[in-house]
Amino acid sequence: MSEKSEHDAASDVTRRSVLRSSTGIAAVGAASLLATAISTPPAVAAQGDSGSLSRDHALPASVAGIRIPHTELTRETVRFARSASSVTLFNHVMRTYLYSAVLFERRGIRYDRELAFVAAVLHDLGLLETYQVPGERFEVGGADAAQRFLRKQGVPEDRVAVVWDAIALHTSSSIASRKRPEIAMVSVGSAVDFAGQGLQKIPADALEDILTAFPRENFKQNAVNTMLSICRMNPMSVVMHPFAEVGRRHLADFAVPTVEDMLFATPFEE
Repeated sequence: MSEKSEHDAASDVTRRSVLRSSTGIAAVGAASLLATAISTPPAVAAQGDSGSLSRDHALPASVAGIRIPHTELTRETVRFARSASSVTLFNHVMRTYLYSAVLFERRGIRYDRELAFVAAVLHDLGLLETYQVPGERFEVGGADAAQRFLRKQGVPEDRVAVVWDAIALHTSSSIASRKRPEIAMVSVGSAVDFAGQGLQKIPADALEDILTAFPRENFKQNAVNTMLSICRMNPMSVVMHPFAEVGRRHLADFAVPTVEDMLFATPFEE
Protein backbone atom coordinates (compact mmCIF):
# COMPACT_ATOMS: atom_id res chain seq x y z
CA MET A 1 0.00 0.00 0.00
CA SER A 2 1.36 3.44 -0.94
CA GLU A 3 2.22 5.80 1.91
CA LYS A 4 1.94 9.01 -0.14
CA SER A 5 -1.37 9.80 1.50
CA GLU A 6 0.56 10.50 4.73
CA HIS A 7 1.79 13.75 3.17
CA ASP A 8 -1.68 15.22 2.78
CA ALA A 9 -2.00 16.03 6.48
CA ALA A 10 1.25 18.01 6.65
CA SER A 11 1.06 21.54 8.05
CA ASP A 12 3.58 24.30 8.56
CA VAL A 13 4.84 23.96 12.14
CA THR A 14 8.12 25.52 13.26
CA ARG A 15 10.65 23.30 14.96
CA ARG A 16 13.41 24.67 17.18
CA SER A 17 16.55 23.26 18.75
CA VAL A 18 16.51 19.89 17.02
CA LEU A 19 20.23 19.98 16.36
CA ARG A 20 23.59 21.29 17.59
CA SER A 21 26.28 22.46 15.18
CA SER A 22 29.31 20.24 14.55
CA THR A 23 31.66 19.55 11.63
CA GLY A 24 32.26 16.84 9.02
CA ILE A 25 29.91 15.17 6.56
CA ALA A 26 26.95 15.84 8.80
CA ALA A 27 28.29 19.05 10.40
CA VAL A 28 25.35 18.80 12.71
CA GLY A 29 24.33 17.29 16.03
CA ALA A 30 21.16 16.09 17.62
CA ALA A 31 20.31 18.07 20.74
CA SER A 32 16.59 18.22 21.50
CA LEU A 33 13.92 16.85 19.20
CA LEU A 34 11.14 19.34 19.72
CA ALA A 35 8.31 19.07 17.23
CA THR A 36 4.56 18.67 16.95
CA ALA A 37 2.44 16.52 14.70
CA ILE A 38 2.33 17.53 11.05
CA SER A 39 1.28 14.30 9.41
CA THR A 40 -0.39 11.00 10.22
CA PRO A 41 1.34 8.91 12.88
CA PRO A 42 4.14 6.61 11.73
CA ALA A 43 3.08 3.04 11.42
CA VAL A 44 4.40 0.55 13.96
CA ALA A 45 6.03 -2.63 12.69
CA ALA A 46 3.75 -5.63 12.93
CA GLN A 47 4.48 -8.09 15.70
CA GLY A 48 6.89 -10.78 14.67
CA ASP A 49 8.28 -9.02 11.59
CA SER A 50 11.37 -7.51 13.23
CA GLY A 51 14.40 -8.69 11.29
CA SER A 52 12.38 -10.70 8.77
CA LEU A 53 13.61 -10.28 5.21
CA SER A 54 11.53 -8.85 2.40
CA ARG A 55 12.04 -9.60 -1.27
CA ASP A 56 13.27 -6.03 -1.86
CA HIS A 57 17.03 -6.56 -2.00
CA ALA A 58 16.77 -8.50 1.26
CA LEU A 59 16.11 -5.40 3.34
CA PRO A 60 14.63 -6.27 6.71
CA ALA A 61 10.96 -5.49 7.16
CA SER A 62 11.96 -3.65 10.32
CA VAL A 63 15.05 -2.93 12.38
CA ALA A 64 15.06 -1.91 16.06
CA GLY A 65 11.26 -1.70 15.91
CA ILE A 66 11.40 0.78 13.02
CA ARG A 67 9.48 -0.27 9.95
CA ILE A 68 11.32 0.07 6.66
CA PRO A 69 8.69 1.23 4.17
CA HIS A 70 8.20 -0.96 1.13
CA THR A 71 6.39 1.07 -1.52
CA GLU A 72 7.08 1.22 -5.24
CA LEU A 73 9.03 4.43 -4.71
CA THR A 74 11.13 3.15 -1.81
CA ARG A 75 11.98 -0.02 -3.71
CA GLU A 76 13.17 2.00 -6.71
CA THR A 77 15.09 4.33 -4.39
CA VAL A 78 16.90 1.44 -2.73
CA ARG A 79 17.75 -0.11 -6.10
CA PHE A 80 19.12 3.23 -7.32
CA ALA A 81 21.13 3.97 -4.18
CA ARG A 82 22.58 0.47 -3.98
CA SER A 83 23.63 0.49 -7.62
CA ALA A 84 25.38 3.86 -7.21
CA SER A 85 26.94 3.47 -3.76
CA SER A 86 29.48 1.34 -1.98
CA VAL A 87 28.26 -0.96 0.78
CA THR A 88 29.83 1.43 3.29
CA LEU A 89 27.89 4.42 1.99
CA PHE A 90 24.62 2.52 1.56
CA ASN A 91 24.80 1.23 5.13
CA HIS A 92 25.41 4.80 6.33
CA VAL A 93 22.30 6.17 4.67
CA MET A 94 20.22 3.32 6.06
CA ARG A 95 21.55 3.95 9.56
CA THR A 96 20.73 7.64 9.06
CA TYR A 97 17.08 6.77 8.54
CA LEU A 98 16.94 4.30 11.41
CA TYR A 99 18.66 6.51 13.99
CA SER A 100 16.45 9.47 13.18
CA ALA A 101 13.31 7.35 13.24
CA VAL A 102 14.22 5.88 16.63
CA LEU A 103 14.79 9.35 18.09
CA PHE A 104 11.72 10.94 16.56
CA GLU A 105 9.37 8.10 17.41
CA ARG A 106 10.59 7.97 21.00
CA ARG A 107 9.54 11.62 21.25
CA GLY A 108 6.18 10.95 19.60
CA ILE A 109 7.01 13.08 16.57
CA ARG A 110 4.86 12.27 13.58
CA TYR A 111 6.29 12.23 10.07
CA ASP A 112 5.80 10.96 6.54
CA ARG A 113 7.69 7.67 6.60
CA GLU A 114 8.11 7.33 2.83
CA LEU A 115 9.50 10.85 2.45
CA ALA A 116 11.84 10.48 5.43
CA PHE A 117 13.16 7.17 4.11
CA VAL A 118 13.70 8.38 0.54
CA ALA A 119 15.43 11.57 1.69
CA ALA A 120 17.76 9.63 4.00
CA VAL A 121 18.64 6.99 1.42
CA LEU A 122 19.46 9.60 -1.23
CA HIS A 123 21.10 12.21 1.01
CA ASP A 124 24.75 11.46 0.15
CA LEU A 125 24.55 11.09 -3.64
CA GLY A 126 26.68 14.21 -3.93
CA LEU A 127 29.63 12.35 -2.42
CA LEU A 128 29.73 10.13 -5.51
CA GLU A 129 31.93 11.34 -8.37
CA THR A 130 29.09 10.73 -10.84
CA TYR A 131 26.93 13.37 -9.18
CA GLN A 132 29.52 15.96 -8.23
CA VAL A 133 29.20 19.34 -9.94
CA PRO A 134 32.26 21.59 -10.39
CA GLY A 135 32.22 24.35 -7.81
CA GLU A 136 28.98 23.08 -6.21
CA ARG A 137 28.70 21.86 -2.63
CA PHE A 138 28.16 18.11 -2.44
CA GLU A 139 24.84 18.66 -0.65
CA VAL A 140 23.44 20.63 -3.59
CA GLY A 141 24.82 18.28 -6.22
CA GLY A 142 23.25 15.39 -4.38
CA ALA A 143 19.92 17.19 -3.97
CA ASP A 144 19.83 17.88 -7.70
CA ALA A 145 20.61 14.24 -8.49
CA ALA A 146 17.83 13.08 -6.17
CA GLN A 147 15.46 15.57 -7.77
CA ARG A 148 16.17 14.19 -11.25
CA PHE A 149 15.67 10.62 -10.03
CA LEU A 150 12.39 11.37 -8.27
CA ARG A 151 10.98 13.27 -11.23
CA LYS A 152 11.67 10.24 -13.41
CA GLN A 153 9.64 8.20 -10.92
CA GLY A 154 6.72 10.58 -11.34
CA VAL A 155 6.86 11.88 -7.78
CA PRO A 156 4.77 15.07 -7.28
CA GLU A 157 6.81 18.26 -7.18
CA ASP A 158 5.80 19.17 -3.64
CA ARG A 159 7.23 15.88 -2.38
CA VAL A 160 10.34 16.25 -4.52
CA ALA A 161 10.87 19.67 -2.95
CA VAL A 162 10.86 18.19 0.57
CA VAL A 163 13.53 15.66 -0.39
CA TRP A 164 15.61 18.35 -2.11
CA ASP A 165 15.54 20.51 1.02
CA ALA A 166 16.34 17.57 3.29
CA ILE A 167 19.45 16.72 1.28
CA ALA A 168 20.64 20.25 0.55
CA LEU A 169 20.22 21.32 4.18
CA HIS A 170 21.39 18.23 6.02
CA THR A 171 24.69 19.85 7.03
CA SER A 172 22.99 23.14 7.94
CA SER A 173 21.54 22.27 11.32
CA SER A 174 20.19 25.66 12.30
CA ILE A 175 18.13 25.75 9.10
CA ALA A 176 17.09 22.10 8.96
CA SER A 177 15.87 22.23 12.55
CA ARG A 178 13.25 24.83 11.59
CA LYS A 179 11.88 22.73 8.77
CA ARG A 180 9.38 19.87 8.78
CA PRO A 181 10.42 16.57 10.45
CA GLU A 182 11.36 14.76 7.25
CA ILE A 183 13.96 17.47 6.59
CA ALA A 184 15.26 17.64 10.15
CA MET A 185 15.50 13.85 10.34
CA VAL A 186 18.25 13.60 7.74
CA SER A 187 20.35 16.08 9.71
CA VAL A 188 19.69 14.27 12.99
CA GLY A 189 20.36 10.76 11.70
CA SER A 190 23.49 11.63 9.76
CA ALA A 191 24.86 13.50 12.78
CA VAL A 192 24.40 10.46 14.99
CA ASP A 193 26.20 8.22 12.52
CA PHE A 194 28.99 10.60 11.56
CA ALA A 195 29.85 12.34 14.81
CA GLY A 196 27.99 10.38 17.47
CA GLN A 197 25.84 13.42 18.28
CA GLY A 198 22.82 12.21 20.23
CA LEU A 199 24.08 8.62 20.26
CA GLN A 200 23.42 8.36 24.00
CA LYS A 201 19.71 8.76 23.27
CA ILE A 202 19.62 5.56 21.19
CA PRO A 203 18.70 2.56 23.39
CA ALA A 204 21.48 -0.03 23.56
CA ASP A 205 19.36 -2.82 22.08
CA ALA A 206 18.24 -0.59 19.19
CA LEU A 207 21.84 0.44 18.51
CA GLU A 208 22.93 -3.19 18.41
CA ASP A 209 20.11 -4.10 16.01
CA ILE A 210 20.95 -1.22 13.67
CA LEU A 211 24.69 -1.94 13.60
CA THR A 212 24.04 -5.64 13.03
CA ALA A 213 21.67 -4.98 10.13
CA PHE A 214 23.85 -2.26 8.58
CA PRO A 215 27.48 -2.57 9.80
CA ARG A 216 29.79 0.45 9.65
CA GLU A 217 32.30 -1.24 7.28
CA ASN A 218 35.23 1.09 8.04
CA PHE A 219 33.01 4.13 7.66
CA LYS A 220 35.35 6.60 9.40
CA GLN A 221 38.32 6.10 7.10
CA ASN A 222 36.05 5.87 4.07
CA ALA A 223 34.54 9.24 4.99
CA VAL A 224 37.96 10.88 5.33
CA ASN A 225 39.07 9.43 2.01
CA THR A 226 35.92 10.76 0.34
CA MET A 227 36.40 14.24 1.77
CA LEU A 228 40.01 14.33 0.61
CA SER A 229 39.00 13.15 -2.85
CA ILE A 230 36.50 15.97 -3.15
CA CYS A 231 39.09 18.48 -1.91
CA ARG A 232 41.50 17.31 -4.63
CA MET A 233 39.08 16.92 -7.52
CA ASN A 234 36.59 19.70 -6.82
CA PRO A 235 38.35 22.17 -4.50
CA MET A 236 36.12 25.18 -5.16
CA SER A 237 33.12 23.17 -3.97
CA VAL A 238 34.52 23.25 -0.43
CA VAL A 239 35.07 27.00 -0.12
CA MET A 240 33.54 27.96 3.27
CA HIS A 241 32.63 24.28 3.79
CA PRO A 242 33.74 21.98 6.66
CA PHE A 243 35.47 19.65 4.21
CA ALA A 244 38.05 22.39 3.65
CA GLU A 245 39.32 21.82 7.20
CA VAL A 246 40.17 18.24 6.28
CA GLY A 247 41.89 19.36 3.09
CA ARG A 248 44.04 21.90 4.93
CA ARG A 249 45.10 19.30 7.47
CA HIS A 250 46.07 16.54 5.03
CA LEU A 251 46.90 18.14 1.66
CA ALA A 252 50.13 20.11 1.38
CA ASP A 253 49.10 21.88 -1.83
CA PHE A 254 45.53 22.69 -0.79
CA ALA A 255 45.01 26.31 -1.85
CA VAL A 256 41.33 26.88 -1.08
CA PRO A 257 41.01 30.28 0.65
CA THR A 258 39.71 30.69 4.15
CA VAL A 259 36.86 33.05 4.99
CA GLU A 260 39.46 35.53 6.25
CA ASP A 261 41.40 35.25 2.97
CA MET A 262 38.24 36.03 1.01
CA LEU A 263 37.38 38.96 3.24
CA PHE A 264 40.76 40.66 2.86
CA ALA A 265 40.90 39.93 -0.88
CA THR A 266 37.83 42.06 -1.59
CA PRO A 267 38.76 45.10 -3.79
CA PHE A 268 37.86 47.81 -1.31
CA GLU A 269 40.25 50.41 0.07
CA GLU A 270 39.90 50.90 3.80
